[in-house]
Amino acid sequence: MVDLRNQYLNIKEEIDKEIQKVLNDSDFINGKKVNEFANNLKNYMGCEFVIPCANGTDAIQIALMALGLKPGDEVIVPAFTYVATAEVVGLLGLVPVMVDVDIDSFCITASNIEKAITNKSKAIVPVHLFGQCCDMEPIMKIAKKHRLFVIEDNAQALGAKYKFSDGRILRAGTIGDIGCTSFFPSKNLGCYGDGGAIFTNNPELATKMKMIANHGQRIKYHHDIIGCNSRLDTIQAAILDVKLKRLDEYEQHRYNVASYYSKGLIGLNKYIVTPKEMKYSTHVYHQYTLLVLNNKRTELKDFLEKKNIPTMIYYPVPLSKQKAFENIIKEGGKLTNSLNLVNSVLSLPIDTELKSEQANYIIKQLNEFYINY
Repeated sequence: MVDLRNQYLNIKEEIDKEIQKVLNDSDFINGKKVNEFANNLKNYMGCEFVIPCANGTDAIQIALMALGLKPGDEVIVPAFTYVATAEVVGLLGLVPVMVDVDIDSFCITASNIEKAITNKSKAIVPVHLFGQCCDMEPIMKIAKKHRLFVIEDNAQALGAKYKFSDGRILRAGTIGDIGCTSFFPSKNLGCYGDGGAIFTNNPELATKMKMIANHGQRIKYHHDIIGCNSRLDTIQAAILDVKLKRLDEYEQHRYNVASYYSKGLIGLNKYIVTPKEMKYSTHVYHQYTLLVLNNKRTELKDFLEKKNIPTMIYYPVPLSKQKAFENIIKEGGKLTNSLNLVNSVLSLPIDTELKSEQANYIIKQLNEFYINY
């Protein structure tokens, strides 16, 4: 689904040089490159603080820990997303309240959130799924009205921009109280292992999250709060710093591939729905996800795999139906769209190295499948 090898080969000289520097310095944990990368990412995001950490799941956990929530407090999350978003809610003894998403954007909506709010609600975790922002302006209004924290899960939309009604533009992950991201290798900005980061404009939260990520200490061996061990390795920071300089270029390429797909598949609109770009957000296309109509997804997936075209289903089971959550979740209303999406979504290959001839081949095979439909 993602050609990481060729991406590496195109930047091999610079990557190898930066890795070798870390090896020469033997500066493996909290090395100077971690701080350099954090500062460069802070400037890119336009936020006040960036706290690197070990992975995107830790980022959400640390964010929730910093808010001082208590067991039994409710956290509103989408039912259609990756497990990590709700997993850490349950891990901390909180209650994941799962609400439906929008059928067009795949993202949580303000109206669905508001229906799920109770006197136990303490936070909302909007997930900017597949590369596009949730509609954050109304979500922030509801959060303010009900005094709820907002933690943005930005693992799939790093670099996306949200457009407010007054003309302001902010990066996804810098709108709520805290933003979280992942540097898993297949992400738009991915390292060669695990990695993550947390964003905030709140100095108190920044200090607390930095302490939590480092065993609850501000001064070595002086542990003021319960924390965890969640650090971004220096080698991964060095790799990410090289790739950060190319992130806008990478995302433009992904956008071009997505546009090419959508144009080439326009004649199949009776059978599939191509991704919709919302007016309030740019789209960085972490995934290019179709809705396959008429219960043909399995047949189409099998056909494409026989043609050596990889596809993925993100996600085949809604969180509300996962066994891990059966005794702790609360459903915040009907989950009609989420239940529909798990049976119809299918993602096509999209990455920084995909060539036009490969995209043409994929488009051709999709059209061929439906010729005899």
